[in-house]
Amino acid sequence: MLAVRREVRIEWGDCDPAGIVFYPRYFAMFDSSTSALVERALGMRKYEAQRTFDFAGFPLVSTRAKFLIANRYGEDLVIETQVGEVRRSSFDIVHRLLKNGALTVDASETRVWVGPFAAPRGEFRAQPIPSEVVERFTTAEKVSG
Repeated sequence: MLAVRREVRIEWGDCDPAGIVFYPRYFAMFDSSTSALVERALGMRKYEAQRTFDFAGFPLVSTRAKFLIANRYGEDLVIETQVGEVRRSSFDIVHRLLKNGALTVDASETRVWVGPFAAPRGEFRAQPIPSEVVERFTTAEKVSG
């Protein structure tokens, strides 16, 4: 499956008063990694993909994380993000956050591929992931970023 690696530095604003990463900040980091992965897979930015594949986005519908080692201000980390299972209209993403090679956070999420806003209430509806996208998600090629 397709994967990307991103280096991140923990900034002051990522931390709580105890000086460790405030857990919601991890999910913001993971969201950026998911976007980078999809951008790499499709070879275009999200707004271009929305026009090309006629969809509204891929919102998060489920997530989990296991926090194994605390991360602190100033540390340099690596986020490894990989496509997991791809289904008809949803797909899983796996995130591994590493510090000096040690796993600090093990997380996953499920995203749903949704069609354009439905009038009149602007609702989202899941739609099948285009076969071209599935093919690009499931390639064995690993990509570094």
